[in-house]
Amino acid sequence: MLLLMIAFVVGCSSDDDTNEPSDGREGTSEESTEGDTENVPTGGTIDVAFSAQPATFDPHMTTAVATSDVVRNVYETLVTIDDNHEFIPMLADTYEISDDGLEITFNLREGVLFHNGKEMTSEDVVASMERWQEKSSTGQDQFADAEFIADGDYTVILKLPEQLSTALSVLSANMGAFPAIMPKEVVEGASETGVEEFIGTGPFTFEEWTQDVSVHMKKFDDYVAREEEADGLGGKKEALVDDIYFHFVSDPSTRLAGMLSGEYDVGHAIPHDNYDQVEGNDMLDVHIVPGSSQIITFNKKKGMFSDKAAREAVMLALDMDDLMQAAFAQEEFYEINHNLVMPYLSGLFDSDIGKELYETQDLDRAKEIIEENGWTGEEITILSTRDYDEVYQFTVVMQERLEQIGLNVDLDVIDWPTFLERKEDEDAFDLLAVGFGPQPEPTSYLFLMEGPHSGWTDDQEFHDLIDEFRAQPTLEDTADAYDEMMAWNEEHIPFIKIGDNNRIAVTQSTLKNFKFVDGFVLWNVYKEE
Repeated sequence: MLLLMIAFVVGCSSDDDTNEPSDGREGTSEESTEGDTENVPTGGTIDVAFSAQPATFDPHMTTAVATSDVVRNVYETLVTIDDNHEFIPMLADTYEISDDGLEITFNLREGVLFHNGKEMTSEDVVASMERWQEKSSTGQDQFADAEFIADGDYTVILKLPEQLSTALSVLSANMGAFPAIMPKEVVEGASETGVEEFIGTGPFTFEEWTQDVSVHMKKFDDYVAREEEADGLGGKKEALVDDIYFHFVSDPSTRLAGMLSGEYDVGHAIPHDNYDQVEGNDMLDVHIVPGSSQIITFNKKKGMFSDKAAREAVMLALDMDDLMQAAFAQEEFYEINHNLVMPYLSGLFDSDIGKELYETQDLDRAKEIIEENGWTGEEITILSTRDYDEVYQFTVVMQERLEQIGLNVDLDVIDWPTFLERKEDEDAFDLLAVGFGPQPEPTSYLFLMEGPHSGWTDDQEFHDLIDEFRAQPTLEDTADAYDEMMAWNEEHIPFIKIGDNNRIAVTQSTLKNFKFVDGFVLWNVYKEE
C-alpha cells in the first residue's frame, strides 16, 4: 500500500482553472501505472471475474460497490477525483464556490455526447441530480433541501440551505449511490425499480446484462474526452479495447483458477489465502488495493438487539483480531481500527474515544448480560453470503462466539442480491457483518443514515451531531464534532466497527495501465499479446 496525500479542494477558478487545496491528509491508493497511450495496441476484450452480481445497475438506486464498479465505465459525474483524491472537474468544465459556501456554480463542458447521440446540457444535469437527490441514500441524507438550477444551456447552480463541509466529497464520489449524469428523457422514463436504459457519457456503452452470467460493455466511438492528462478518475479517458465483460463468478476458487488458466484478464477479490500462489506467478500482476471498513449492524427496530444491553454483550463477546484474521488471513491485509474512517484518514479523523471498549473482550460478562436479561437460548439470525468470502468467515466466527454466551444462532447464507434485499427487512435478520467501501469523511456511511437502512440508527440526538459535523466550514474544523459522535457511539453501541482491510486484485501481465482508484479503472487500459 502506498501512502498518497489526499487534499480536499474548495473550488476551481473559472479564470485559470486552478485548484486551491483547503486541507490535506494521508491517503491510501495504488500507484498509477499510466503511461503514454499514443502508440499502444488497441482492440480486443477485457474479461473481468467479479465476485458478486448486484440487484440493479442503476447507480442512483443502490450503494452496492458491485454496481458502481461496473457502471463507472458508463456514467460520469460533474466533478471527480485525481490520483491524490483531489477534486477536479469532469463533466463540468470548471466550478466555483461562493464566498459564503452556499452556492456552487458548475460550468458544463460543451459538446459532450450521451451514448444515444444527444448532447448533454444543463437540463440533463438538473434532471439527473434531482433524481439522485430523491432516490439515493446520500442525496436524501445530505442534499434533501438543496436545489439544482439551470442557468442557460451550460451552467448549473447548486444552492445549499447552509454550509456543507462534505459537499464536494459526495458529489465527486464514483462508488456507491453516486450522482451519475443521464439524459433527461431516461430520467423521466424511469420506473420505481430503476431506469429502463443505462445511458451515460462514459467511454463505454452498456450493451447487455445476462442475468447471473455477465454484463457486456462496448467502446463508445463518439466519446468526448477531456484534454488534460489522465489522472485518477479524471482527465483524458480512452476506450482502448473494444469490449469489456464483467463475469459474475461468486466462487473464489473458480475466479482463481480462471486467472491461473488465462481465462480472465482481471480477478476481483482473490482469497487472501492464495496470495503466495498468485504473487509467485510471473504471468500475473498482483495489486494490493484498499478494501472496506468491516461493520456489524444490528436490527435495532425489533428483536433483542433493540436493547443496548444485548449489543454490549455482542461487543464484549467478540475478539476483533480473531474476526479479521479469520476473514483476511495475514496481518498485512487488515488493521484493527475503532475509528469510523479507514486508516489513511486517521490524521484528520482520529479519536481515542471508544477505543477501550472496542479492545475489551470479556466472555464471562457477556454471558452474564444474556442470563440477566433472560435471553439464554434466544434464537437470532445472522445474514451471511459466500459471494464475499470475508462476510461468510466473519459470520462463522460470530456464530461460534455468540453460542458460547448462550444464544441460539442461525446463519442465513444467501446470494448477494438476496442479501442486499434482506438487510433492509426488519423481519429478516438480527445482525449482519458486511464491508462498506472507503468514504472521504465519516458521516456518509449508509449504516449511519436515517430511514430504511440496515441497522436503523434513527436517534435524533445522534443525527444532530452529524448535522453539527457537516455544518462546519471545512473538514479541518470537524474534530470536536467527530469526538462527540464517537462518544455517542461508545455509549449507545448502534453498530460495531471490526476493522479495515485491503483486497487482492490480480491481472494478467499482458494487461497494461490497470490501476485502482476506489475501484477498477479500465479505461486507458490495453492488452499486449
